[in-house]
Amino acid sequence: MGSSRAATTHRQSHVRLDIIIVGAGLGGLAAAISISQSGHNVIVYEAAKELAEVGAGLQLTPNCTKILQQCGLSDAFWASGAEPTSLSIHRYTGSILAHDEAFSCTTRKRYDAPFLDMHRCDLQQALYERAKALGVEFRFGSRITDMEFERARPMVSTEQGSCCVADLVVAADGLWSRCRSRFLDRDDPPKPTGDLAYRVVLDLEQIQDPELRRWVSEPTCHFWIGPGAHAVGYSLRGGRMYNIVLLVPDDLPSGVSRQPGSVEEMKALFKGWDPILARFLDLVDNVDKWKLMHRKSSVEWRSLEVPNMLLGDEMTSWVNDHSNLVFTGDACHPMLPYLAQGANSAIEDGTVLGLLLGRIESRDHVPHALKTYENLRKARGESIVRETFKQVCFQVHSS
Repeated sequence: MGSSRAATTHRQSHVRLDIIIVGAGLGGLAAAISISQSGHNVIVYEAAKELAEVGAGLQLTPNCTKILQQCGLSDAFWASGAEPTSLSIHRYTGSILAHDEAFSCTTRKRYDAPFLDMHRCDLQQALYERAKALGVEFRFGSRITDMEFERARPMVSTEQGSCCVADLVVAADGLWSRCRSRFLDRDDPPKPTGDLAYRVVLDLEQIQDPELRRWVSEPTCHFWIGPGAHAVGYSLRGGRMYNIVLLVPDDLPSGVSRQPGSVEEMKALFKGWDPILARFLDLVDNVDKWKLMHRKSSVEWRSLEVPNMLLGDEMTSWVNDHSNLVFTGDACHPMLPYLAQGANSAIEDGTVLGLLLGRIESRDHVPHALKTYENLRKARGESIVRETFKQVCFQVHSS
């Protein structure tokens, strides 16, 4: 891939802080790497007992891969991606609406970084291995049950009965963030958006059709825009796997965020779409349905009243009054998948936070560093969130 660069040397802080990160997702791991490179002690608390082989594909855009190039990730990580040579946007019936034949070349020339399609677990594992190599401590199977931020040095307690005190807690615990609920002093469960995703991953060995095999083994990226639905298809793992995401109106029961789906029902929703997509879907044996959730209030996503959609539940601050709790990623700005920026933006957050913490010269500088982080990241993250809502309208009313 030509993207495995040496890690950039972070500026080392003159004071060594003890920092707890809650959550070993992509944003938490990126924060762990960057903060550790800036000279601080990092412990990551993760509720899961291990990093599981779960998830599907991710699209890593140059704003993220440019960061990853500087993290010192292994050559094996870069080899696990797929770099699409071209990008096509189709009308749902298959006709081409837009096409960039030189997509990979254009992207690298413009940004000096690639656009990569990657399996989520490959990225997570690579970040985890890099964080461990930097000396980050991980405590798996440690679900946070209580937090105290009213003192200068905050304390977290786990379900297993252990406690830990630090100088700073980084909340990277995702959409269902317990840290956010504690910060807001109320339960703050995510809300349904009105959409759900079918996620499909196919191995090349499952595919006999020569044309479909070429689509997988010669990586390209395809989007299909239709009435009330949207589909994305791209290769993973160097062209040995194909990822398809189908976004449709939500019909899951209230309170259910994921359940097995009917393959026949899924295929029926895309009847009359591009025959290539139909042939891929004919290979699917089983599929899950994932409710798309968000922090915003329930609205009619299929309305064109975009200003109403942009009114929301954005957090007033990402830093608490004592400057010992700071939020990153989905814990403060969860994103719908329509711009493929959720993971990319979370990795940006964690990296910027670490770089700023490398510039502090005393503990008294921490509040300024966190406020600078918020000033740099909050407007950007929330503007991307708002743009994803506009994409919902575009998707539904294009045909």
